[in-house]
Amino acid sequence: MRHFLTINDFSKDEILEILEISKNIKKEAKKKEYKPYLKDQVLAMIFEKSSTRTRISFEVGIYQLGGKGLFLSSKDIQLGRGEPVKDTARVIGRMCDMIMARVYKQSDLEDLAKFSGVPVINGLSDDFHPVQIMADYMTMLELGVSGKVAYIGDGNNIANSWLMLASKLGLELSMATPNGYEPPKNVVNIALENAKKSGAKICINNNIKEAINGANVVITDTWVSMGQEEEKQKRIKDFSGFMVDENLMKLANKNAIFMHCLPAYRGYEVSEEVFEKHADEIFLEAENRLHAQKGVMVWLDKHRNVK
Repeated sequence: MRHFLTINDFSKDEILEILEISKNIKKEAKKKEYKPYLKDQVLAMIFEKSSTRTRISFEVGIYQLGGKGLFLSSKDIQLGRGEPVKDTARVIGRMCDMIMARVYKQSDLEDLAKFSGVPVINGLSDDFHPVQIMADYMTMLELGVSGKVAYIGDGNNIANSWLMLASKLGLELSMATPNGYEPPKNVVNIALENAKKSGAKICINNNIKEAINGANVVITDTWVSMGQEEEKQKRIKDFSGFMVDENLMKLANKNAIFMHCLPAYRGYEVSEEVFEKHADEIFLEAENRLHAQKGVMVWLDKHRNVK
């Protein structure tokens, strides 16, 4: 049984295979050709964290693949009353065909995968957001953009997942975070080990200009993620100077694209001017959540009986 908990669980060939499936499914969707790859299957969608893009893209995605999505808020099921994750997993696995969970703890996803007996997809955790990064890279491929990727901002789940993708695919990734907000050392160490095999170039420091200089892709994320609201004022102060604005974008290559996983807070991690100038890229990225995730679901179903 294969799961989609972190990109580090996949080889380069497997990642590219999923994206090829996603690309073909998108072509079909543009022609309004919705093939029932997952006919009559039920996707259980567990949400501890609120969502716009994850909720819509998975629910629409499973519907277009011929199945049905079942929305399960943690407040509405027994998880919200303290039922062990492993018990919830065993119940859902006997009634549904696949699970997507948007949670706080990565360990909860691992328990779902261990006990459910069905494929489990990480729709976001505090540690990783792999489906978002698959959509990011799909967008780069679609736009024909390659070369240096610069990530500016918090060393969070987006940063962690980009480290996994870049190090697996052999990309150049330069990351700048405020002092004290670097990605976890264990994640960085995994990326550096992967890079030895793939030839990826990974650079992480606190120098914004060095990170963005000559980049073809610039990425950022919110400074205050869900569950960090009490840290908002401290984070705003600590992230001073890390807003991606026109002056900073001038250091990137002339035709560099800008991406943001959304929601975007103008005047904090990105300026209004940069956001609107690159809106087409950002919302193509958002749309590709739908297609990339359909590719993930179809691939997992195809490898359902693979150990």
